[in-house]
Amino acid sequence: MFLILTVISFLKDEQYRDLLLTSIIILIIGTFAYSYLEGWSYVDSLYFSVVTLTTIGYGDFTPQTDAGKLFTILYIVLGIGMILSFVNTVHHHFTFMKEKEKEKKNKSKNYTSKKKNQ
Repeated sequence: MFLILTVISFLKDEQYRDLLLTSIIILIIGTFAYSYLEGWSYVDSLYFSVVTLTTIGYGDFTPQTDAGKLFTILYIVLGIGMILSFVNTVHHHFTFMKEKEKEKKNKSKNYTSKKKNQ
């Protein structure tokens, strides 16, 4: 339940939504570009885009054309900061929500113990 509430609160924030949308657009651009330039399927192209921009780089796919290689250089330089910023923002938001939930439980616990002492 906590995860669902965290995702909902994340999506309610306009800045987070914009960051998510920008990340999705970057992945879509990479997907279509690799599909066109390298002749890969959309699934393989999306997979390569995600693996490249998250810096995992398994090496099972590599651009073979000069255009694909040049696009990859540009794609990495422009996209990696945005994707890592998105991942970092999600992590910070999750951590913030976890701390907020912990504080809420502590307040509830303190209130209950004060009530018993009266």
